[in-house]
Amino acid sequence: MIAPSALSLANRRLTTFPGALAAAAAASSIVVTAAAAARNETRVHPAKLLLQSHRCRARMLSTKAGTTLLPRLPILEAVAAHDPKSTVVVHSLSGRRFTYGELLGDVARARERLREAVGGKPLTGERVAFLIENSYDYVVMFLAIMAARAIAVPLSPPFPAPELQYILDQSAASVLISSPKFAAKAREVLATDLQQRPVYFELPKHTGSGSGNTNEAVSLADQDFSGAGLMLYTSGTTNRPKGVLLPEHVLTAQCRSLHQAWEYSPADHLLHVLPLHHIHGTVNAVLTPLFAGSSIEFMFPFNADAVWKRFAAPFLPTDGTTHTLNGTTTTTTTTPPPPVTFFTVVPTVYSRLLSSHKSLPPAVQAAAREAIAPRHLRVNISGSAALPTPVKAAWADLSGGNVLLERYGMTEVGMALSCGLSFADRVDASVGWPLPSVEVRLVDTDTGAVIPQPNNDNNDNQLDARGRERAGEIQLRGPTIFREYWRNPDATAREFVDDAGDGRGPWFKTGDVAVRRPAPDAAGLSKDARQAWARGPMYFILGRKSADIIKTGGEKVSALEVERELLALPEVAEAAVVAVPSGNWGHKVGAVVILDPERAQAGWTPLEMRRALKSRLAAYKIPQVMRVVDHIPRNAMGKINKKELVKAIFAEDMSGDEK
Repeated sequence: MIAPSALSLANRRLTTFPGALAAAAAASSIVVTAAAAARNETRVHPAKLLLQSHRCRARMLSTKAGTTLLPRLPILEAVAAHDPKSTVVVHSLSGRRFTYGELLGDVARARERLREAVGGKPLTGERVAFLIENSYDYVVMFLAIMAARAIAVPLSPPFPAPELQYILDQSAASVLISSPKFAAKAREVLATDLQQRPVYFELPKHTGSGSGNTNEAVSLADQDFSGAGLMLYTSGTTNRPKGVLLPEHVLTAQCRSLHQAWEYSPADHLLHVLPLHHIHGTVNAVLTPLFAGSSIEFMFPFNADAVWKRFAAPFLPTDGTTHTLNGTTTTTTTTPPPPVTFFTVVPTVYSRLLSSHKSLPPAVQAAAREAIAPRHLRVNISGSAALPTPVKAAWADLSGGNVLLERYGMTEVGMALSCGLSFADRVDASVGWPLPSVEVRLVDTDTGAVIPQPNNDNNDNQLDARGRERAGEIQLRGPTIFREYWRNPDATAREFVDDAGDGRGPWFKTGDVAVRRPAPDAAGLSKDARQAWARGPMYFILGRKSADIIKTGGEKVSALEVERELLALPEVAEAAVVAVPSGNWGHKVGAVVILDPERAQAGWTPLEMRRALKSRLAAYKIPQVMRVVDHIPRNAMGKINKKELVKAIFAEDMSGDEK
């Protein structure tokens, strides 16, 4: 049932500004801000200048008769402050372009359509689920739901109806929205045995002009927007997925942290090939670019050849000849698209791009190499799964030295750790340092004690009595941490630890294990004050406590470390290291591998694998059992459910001791 409104119209406060004066002041503010930016380029962080511009321009919006009011959400303030003629979204395949100037008007209309669907009842804190493809319509509806002070629940269209039914039931969604493309899927879900049937409506396809002008005046009012937020569902490896509630203030903190660390700007053009029901695709690649005024180009689902063609397009010959992917040529006078400057994806995307590059026509190969060079592709990020070192090295070689930036995050916390923008700060196998506003500690997995920060002059306090690195669970706190698992107070309570009386809030237990090591000599020394957060010891992820830390014969083995070494072998194309039950050892280290057909000789055996790893790993870390397969199942973000993999690959009665 729709909850009663927490805010009356009488309590709304609106900042007014006469129309003509507002326009002049807004124009003046842009000039002053630009001049200030030029004078203070090396001393003032662009995020601070942009925030000043946001506050100035957003408060000067006209409030003439007939004006539509939206709450002064920070994300909407940011949108209002950007150049109205600059591109906010591009549909890659069609070339359709939408501007920041039309976005707020479209958000206002979508919010009114949402209100009409529920009969004008307040939506504060209600869950609004939506099935919309990666597009401008997705961005508009996401912001419209937030503007209605509701909680946006994006659904994955490929999910089968029973999984979507579970999410609708667990979230108690009041409304379900679909685009025309997914109307049939929505009706299929509505036909299931739902506990509560949500109000449903189909979103008409957007027909905006793309002129950069809004069709109605929109103003931002100082309204309460405490009910607004986002709810994403975890993948759920052993239990049903949990709804992770990210209130608006948490999303804002996550975006500001990334904006500062990765220095998004209006000059950035981000190519988006990720699903939009995960934190990576929504916060890193939609909300934060919107905060910064960047352009987002949607190209989903991912296709390696199409992505290479898009990368290459600005750098192909300008004589009117287009080189297609099948080797033919056509004549065109189309203006080439802008270069891609920002690309954030999962490791499997980079792996597939590397595999397909050699099959491109020579002209496209050359243009693609130019496109991903550091002088054009400003930031290339890998996350959501461990990055194999050979993939990182191959990408750097192909791009002329563009080193992939690794980071660490999860649904509950957004991004928490990241390497820096300087190439020297992108250390192999490390996820870098705590991001701005994020507090991190490691809790010893054996003793439960907090591992102290390393001494300034040595790393001795990071070692145990046997001289081994002390591994600890990553625990986090700060404004970027989620509020709760929806309708699951027991799970929420289990994952938070008291603050030990310091008054700074509880710690969230991530379930991931890491070690801290001193940064290499060249790392963490950037003279850029904007990268001052990238200092001190670096973090190295060992894996999930529940799946990647293998206890075998009294020793602990990081599955991720073994996977990196396996993938460094030329014979191995893909690998997953798992804990295989063993009557003698508790568990044995097991490897599931896909061989490279061009490099692995027929009958490549576990013995040959062990010989190859002997000089790379301690004996107890080398896999004792190996299975060669044709396919390793992964989810949309490239992650492997290792517990299910063990059940599928190794017989249930297998002890892990080879016969």
